[in-house]
Parts: sequence; structure tokens; C-alpha cells
Amino acid sequence: FPPAVFPLSCVVQNYSWGKLGLESEVAKLVASGDPLVQIQPEQPYAELWMGTHPRGDALIRDNRIPQKTLGQWIADNPACLGAKVKDAFQGQLPFLFKVLSVNTALSVQAHPNKELAAKLHAQFPEHYPDANHKPEMAIALTPFEGMCGFRPVEEIVSFLQNVPELRALIGEVAAEQLERSGSDDPRGVSAALRVCFTRLMKSEKKFFVDQLNMLVKRISQEAAEGKDTSGSNGDLLLQLHSQYPGDIGCFSIYFLNLVRLEPGEAMFLGANEPHAYLHGDCVEIMACSDNTVRAGLTPKFIDVLTLCEMLNYTPAPSSSKIFPAVQSQLDPHVYLYDPPVPDFTIMRIEIPASIKLYLISAMDSASILLVIQGTAVGTSTAAASEMSLQRGSVLFVSANESISLHLSSPGMLLFRACCLL
Repeated sequence: FPPAVFPLSCVVQNYSWGKLGLESEVAKLVASGDPLVQIQPEQPYAELWMGTHPRGDALIRDNRIPQKTLGQWIADNPACLGAKVKDAFQGQLPFLFKVLSVNTALSVQAHPNKELAAKLHAQFPEHYPDANHKPEMAIALTPFEGMCGFRPVEEIVSFLQNVPELRALIGEVAAEQLERSGSDDPRGVSAALRVCFTRLMKSEKKFFVDQLNMLVKRISQEAAEGKDTSGSNGDLLLQLHSQYPGDIGCFSIYFLNLVRLEPGEAMFLGANEPHAYLHGDCVEIMACSDNTVRAGLTPKFIDVLTLCEMLNYTPAPSSSKIFPAVQSQLDPHVYLYDPPVPDFTIMRIEIPASIKLYLISAMDSASILLVIQGTAVGTSTAAASEMSLQRGSVLFVSANESISLHLSSPGMLLFRACCLL
């Protein structure tokens, strides 16, 4: 039999928003996973892609395997996905697993549901490269900040009253409509929120740049005088304006929740949920798609009309955006992040120092295993030979195969991406 468990060498994306050199968790993982890699201190290391995406198909690090990439190997051995996954996802690995190291904010964006994705792809294939939905989930590796979903209405109303520049962009009629909308009428609230956000995003460039400059000047002066600027979300405004001067996305902070994750905490981003990652390192998993509708904090193509049409305008507190991990019934060392979509699940595996031999159990799904901390030798009846595992190692594990880890460090932390149908 050809090996069905093997190490991968994964593709790094050097997007400009990434952390530089060894500040980046991506760079640290790559450097310790492959000592021959030279890390460039001035280069951003933004994303590590672990999967079969055509723009970053992982290389197989086993010269006994004739296929060069994971995508080729799965195409030739589709049974490795597991029977259910293979049938449900037409012989494709259904997820893309990543590590992100965010230094400056990513664009304000949302991902379409399947119905909208198909329509956008048919109409504008140059901007929307496939017809799939793209739910995603991020799990913090270091303290992580992002914006996600619309704030409770009372918070937005408070900003409308404290930030005259914001109110000027939205206009008195729309602002008053939101102020009057009552919590007993959620559809009325969503409609008023849609009008306010759309007015903001579609405001005339010269007008919003003037208002933004006035706001930044006012906040800067107040901060210099030692005043509290939190009523205008001053710290975040100045941070984003320094990264993207004159960008409409700077005003999105008054509409979207600020979510702070501690290591191990997660947020799930369903279809049509507005979001923007701001800072920190995380593992991320998503359906295999590149469809992103952007509307600010970016030099890329922005599609304000589509974004404002598609968004989920349901307000909710930031605490509701934290997605809980559930300890596995079968193994107390495994914590499951199992979102309400079929495409992916993540397991966080924490092996304590007291355990020297640990079994990564077989499951009816292909999985990708990433080592964050610790060292071990891995053995499997499906592997060609022993595999030395350390921080940054990535393994592909075919369905129904298990791995014994012989630990040589006190404890380990791993993440395992899979599809539990």
C-alpha cells in the first residue's frame, strides 16, 4: 500500500497586512517545521495554507509518493477522504486550513451564501472565482482582535449621538429612524440599520474624507489633552486611520462589534456576517472558496452595493460572537469546535505532561494535523516510516488511519482539521 499518512510542506502567502519576519506566528511555525527555510526579517508572513487550494496546494514531503502535491494525491486516491466526505464533496477536500498572523487590519468583508455565490460567480467571475459559500472560523493562538457582526442598537445610537461626523454622513432622517426603532420590532430595527449602514458606505468620497479628517483631528486633540475618547471609539479609529488613511472602513467601527479572543477562544463567521480581523495570530478554517465581498480597509476591488444588500443586519452583543469549544466525550484531551456548517470541524488536542504515549484516533474523514507546541515521534501502520514531529509540523492523515505519538516533550498542543458529517 502507498503511505496514507505523510508530512506536508505548506504554502506561505506574503500579503502586506501580515506580521514581519519572526514577529509572525506563521514564520515561527515554518522556521521550526523546516530548519532549512530562511525567514526574511522585512517580509510579511501573513498566511500559511494547509490544503489543496490551487493557489496554495501543499507539497508532499515523502519521496516514496509519486504525486508532488496533496491535491494531486487526493485526486488519485479519493477514498482517503472517507466515504461520506468523498460523496458529499465530489471527491474534494472540503476545507482549507490556515494560520494567520495579522499586523494591520484586513478589509471589512463578508462571504456570500451558496445561492448568492453562484449568482456572483456567473455575473462577475473575475471578482468571484467560484460558486461556493465560504463560512469560516478563527481560533486565537495569541490575543486576537477582530470586528464581527452588528453591535447592539443602543451602542450604535450612542455613537451617532457622540460622533457628529458619523451622523453627518448617515443623515438626520436615517439616524432618527434607528433611534426610534424599538426592540419589540426586530425587522424594523434591521431595516433601519440597513439604511444607516448603506448610507454610510455609499457616501460621496470627498464628503466622507472631509468628515473623517475632521473626526481624526478632533480625536487626536482630545487624546493629546488626556481626555477619554472611548465615547468615539478613539483608539481604534486612530489605529485604523493610520493604516488606511481616508478609507470609509474607518467608520465601520461604529457599527461592528469589537471581539477580543484569548488563546483557544474562537469566532465563527457564517454567510453574510460582516467582519474584519484587526490584530493577532490565529488558526483559521474555511470552506474551500475565495469568494469575498469587500467594502473598505482595502486597496482591492470593493463591491459596496453587493455588500450592503447581502449583510445580516441582526444586532447582537460581542460576547455572542465567541464560539464555544466542547470537551470531547470520548477523549478529555480533545476540545471540539463544531460549527453549524457541514464543511469543517476543528479539534484542539492538549496532551498533558503526564502522558508519554498518545493515540491520534482514526475517524471517517481525512484530516490535517498541525503541531503548535511540543515534540514527538509519530508512528502509523499507514506511514512509510517514523515521522519526527515538532512545532510547525503538518501531517495529512487519511480517513480511518490513526497515529501513535511518542512524546519527547512535556505535553503537546495540536490542532486537527476535519469534516464530521
